[in-house]
Amino acid sequence: MTASGSQTRHPRPATPTQEDPVHHPRTRHLISIDDLTDDDLRTLVADGVAFNQAAQAAGRTGADRAAGPLQDQVVGIYFSKTSTRTRTAFSSGALRLGASLITYGPGDLQLNTGETSEDTGAVLSRMLDVLVARTAGDEAEMRAWASQRRMSVVNAMSAGEHPTQALTDLTTLSLRFGRLEGLRVLYVGEGNNSASALALALSRFPGTELELRTPPGYGLDPAYLARARAHAARSGASVRERHDMEDLPGGFDAIYTTRWQTTGTTKAEPHWRDVFAPFQVGARLWEASPKAVFLHDLPAHRGDEVTAEVLDGPHSIAFDQAENKMHSAMAVLKWCRAGGPAAPGE
Repeated sequence: MTASGSQTRHPRPATPTQEDPVHHPRTRHLISIDDLTDDDLRTLVADGVAFNQAAQAAGRTGADRAAGPLQDQVVGIYFSKTSTRTRTAFSSGALRLGASLITYGPGDLQLNTGETSEDTGAVLSRMLDVLVARTAGDEAEMRAWASQRRMSVVNAMSAGEHPTQALTDLTTLSLRFGRLEGLRVLYVGEGNNSASALALALSRFPGTELELRTPPGYGLDPAYLARARAHAARSGASVRERHDMEDLPGGFDAIYTTRWQTTGTTKAEPHWRDVFAPFQVGARLWEASPKAVFLHDLPAHRGDEVTAEVLDGPHSIAFDQAENKMHSAMAVLKWCRAGGPAAPGE
């Protein structure tokens, strides 16, 4: 938190390429965790927790559709890469909030025939209220879509960052521990887009400690690591990274890993599995952290990044974490359209 009221923001807005006289003040984008103020981040986590608790109290997994805050709004779901949890979470979450859905596959948009991202965003913004997208590239395409001022754009995973996964992770930790401040998290595995988003998010909370153990040559992108450490210096958190499994401290609250083959990617190094082998998460890690919970963003490959004993064992809350993707998605959609439906004639 900042002394001035937690309003630190690190946006990188795109410049509109076309005149758009309609500016809906409720429109917000989530393309990077660094687009959020500290207050935004806390609000999104708190709302994810609240959606989970309301669902548990009601004995079901979502809100009544008819009463949803996105009633009469339309959410577009565009995934150019495979997805089970994130696509289902945003689709189900949007419906439970009262929205209607339009879904697009990787071959459906005229982007494939050469239409510019700016033109695609300008057109979709006149028909959709929110676009949730997963792409194989960096954030630039999503920021081009966000250069208009009508439609919210949500990054459901890009090459560099998976911000909605980080919100899910923080929601899950908050539900389990009742707080985020002071938590100690061990992340083991590739420094991929889930790891970068987790580092950017967790480092905002005072007293948190994130220990990253990543294989040599597969660490966190230096730019993301620098940004996370800047957050940590401001908030009183810590972010450390090493490329071995030696001298691990104990007493972690959570141990986290992701699959070795990040969705939609391959590894050029022929013997990469030999490099990753020492970073498998097994029961031995609980000897020094006996109370730690286990997190995994899924899908999991038992016998690769994690043993079946851990993933299916008593410490694992990975499938609760997966359910929380929907609760976090609902929080994101609500936040993006926080001002509610446009007034007639707006």
